[in-house]
Amino acid sequence: MLSRLFSLFFQDSSEAESISQQERAQIATAAVLVEAARADREFSPEEREHIVTVLRQRFQLNQQDAEELLAESKKTLAESSDLWSFTNAINQNCTPAEKQEIVEEAWRVILMDGALHAHEDYLIHKLARLLNLDHPMLIEAKLKVLEECREGGEPTP
Repeated sequence: MLSRLFSLFFQDSSEAESISQQERAQIATAAVLVEAARADREFSPEEREHIVTVLRQRFQLNQQDAEELLAESKKTLAESSDLWSFTNAINQNCTPAEKQEIVEEAWRVILMDGALHAHEDYLIHKLARLLNLDHPMLIEAKLKVLEECREGGEPTP
């Protein structure tokens, strides 16, 4: 089922219009989080599990559907030349608060290893620009996640 959605997501056909807004948001969110996980060239099992958990909770998916969504998003990212199609879908289907939540999740993935690499910093700023979030919103999301990391006793950059 999800592979059909992914193929339709990137086609300019009348079939593509049949994808619901929720499905577009799911695909785009998964892709953005995968890209955040891969920004440091390492996609750890912890990052993978976190993304699956986020997809399950955010979209009320079962484990199998969340795993399939993750797998398909990785394939679609490999075929995509940029993030615009994903962030455009998020912009069309999500409120500013939802977009900020997605950026918070991207920060969680990025900071999961306790370090902020230059590629990750570049990516998160690019995502914020593409999602039409201003710099204070980006910093607010980062500070929120850093505070969660401190409370959880995890290392912070």
